[in-house]
Amino acid sequence: MNVVENTGQSGPFSPWLSQSSILVVDDEPGMRNFLVRTLAPQCKRIEEAEDTATASRRLEANSFDLIILDNRLAGKSGLSWLQDARKEGYFGEVILITAFADLETAIEAIRAGAADFVLKPFRTNQILNSIARCLDRARLRRENFVLRRELRSQPIADRSGHMPLGTSSNMRQVREVIARVAPLPTTVLITGESGTGKEVTARAIHNLSPRSKKPFVPLNCAAIAPDVIESELFGHVKGAFTGAVSSREGLFFYAQGGTLFLDEIGELPLTMQSKFLRAIEEKRLRPVGAEREVPVDVRIVAACNYNLQQAVAEGRFRQDLFFRLNVMHIHLDPLRERPEDLADLVRMFMGQISAQLGVSALEITPGMLSALGRYAWPGNARELRNIIERSLILGCFPNEIVDADGWETESVPGQDSGSGGEHATDSLADIEKRHILAVIASSGGNRAEAARRLGVSRKTLDRKCALWNV
Repeated sequence: MNVVENTGQSGPFSPWLSQSSILVVDDEPGMRNFLVRTLAPQCKRIEEAEDTATASRRLEANSFDLIILDNRLAGKSGLSWLQDARKEGYFGEVILITAFADLETAIEAIRAGAADFVLKPFRTNQILNSIARCLDRARLRRENFVLRRELRSQPIADRSGHMPLGTSSNMRQVREVIARVAPLPTTVLITGESGTGKEVTARAIHNLSPRSKKPFVPLNCAAIAPDVIESELFGHVKGAFTGAVSSREGLFFYAQGGTLFLDEIGELPLTMQSKFLRAIEEKRLRPVGAEREVPVDVRIVAACNYNLQQAVAEGRFRQDLFFRLNVMHIHLDPLRERPEDLADLVRMFMGQISAQLGVSALEITPGMLSALGRYAWPGNARELRNIIERSLILGCFPNEIVDADGWETESVPGQDSGSGGEHATDSLADIEKRHILAVIASSGGNRAEAARRLGVSRKTLDRKCALWNV
C-alpha cells in the first residue's frame, strides 16, 4: 500500500488541501503516480488503489475527504462502485475521471453522487482546481450546517469560545484542567447544574485543541426524539426507512476531525448507548441502513446536569459507557456557591449584549452587585444573562433587580407586598409577578404596550393579571 503523508503546506491550493485526505482509484500505474506526486505536497494524506476491491479496503480502514475515481476499471466500473459506496455510508466528495466521455455517463455520474467530472487527459491545474472546488464546497456545506444548528440552539454570547470567567477556586481549577486536557484526544465529561456554562467549557476545550480549525458540533440529546437520534448521529442511506428519500450525513460526519459535544448525555436512550459506546471505542460507526461500518475521527465531549453515577445505579445509564466518558471529569459549581465570580459575569454579559442590541450599557454599581450576590440564582449564569438582556431592553434594571441602595422596596401599583414594604419571597413566581406588574406600571397601565415590551401575547398577560386579581 502506498500512503504519503504531508506535514507542511506548499503551493497555491494548500488552504483547501493541507488538512485533507485523498484516495486515488485508477488501474493505470502512470496516472496513479502522477496524481500522487502532484497531490502529496498539497494534502495531509494520500493513498492509492489499483482496483475497486482495494479501494473498498482503504475505505474500511480510513476516512477520506475526497476520492479521485477512474470510471473504466477491471471487474467493476467506477460508477457502479461509487453507487455501492454511497449505499454503504461513504458521504465524502468524489471526482470521476474518464477518457470516454458522453452525456449519458455524465448524467449517471451526477446521479451516483459524483461532485465533478474531469476528462482525460487533463492538465495539473485542471485537477487541482476541481479538487479545490469540491473540498471548498464540502467545507462550506458543513460550516453552514453547524452554524444553522447553533443559531437555532444557543445565544451568540454562549458561543464565544472564551475560557470560563471567574476568580473562584472552582473556576481557576476548571481553567487549569482545560489547559491540560485540550491538546489531548481524551474524552471529557462535564457536569454541573443547568446554566453553569458546560457548553462554554466544551468550546474552550475545542478552541485550545489541535482540532480548533475543524467543526465544533453540539447536540442536545434531550431535544431529539429517541426514534431518530441514531440517524441524527450516524446518518442514514437512501431507503433505510420510510421517508429516507435520500442519503444524509450524521453529526459524526459533520464533526469529522473536530469535536462532537453531547449535552444532556444522560438522556441518550439505552438502545442507543451501546451503539454510541462502540462508535467512540472503535472509532467506527454504521449509518442506518448501511451494509458496513465507516471510520470516524471525532473527539467526544459530553455533559450532564445530574449525577450520572446515580443513573447507572438506577439502570438508566450503561456503566461501561459512563466509565468510557468519565476519563477526564470537569465539575462546574452553581453560581450561588461562587459569588466572587458574579462581577466578572455581569460585566461580560453587559458588554456583549449591549453591543449585540446596539444600546448603551447600564451602570454597574457596587450596591447592585452586592444585592445580586444575595440572590440564589437557580438558573445560574444563563438566568443572569437573561436578566442583563431584559435590563438593557427596558433601559433600567427590572423591579426584582437592585438600585444603588439594594433591593427595590417600593410597592408597584396593583402588587401585594409584605410587612415593612419588603417583598414576601424571592421565588421565581414572585419575581415574575413583580416584573410584569412593574412593566405594566411603567407603560401607564397600557397592557398592549406592556405585552410588547415583555415579548408575550396580550392574551397571556391578561390571563396572568386575572390570576393575580389585578
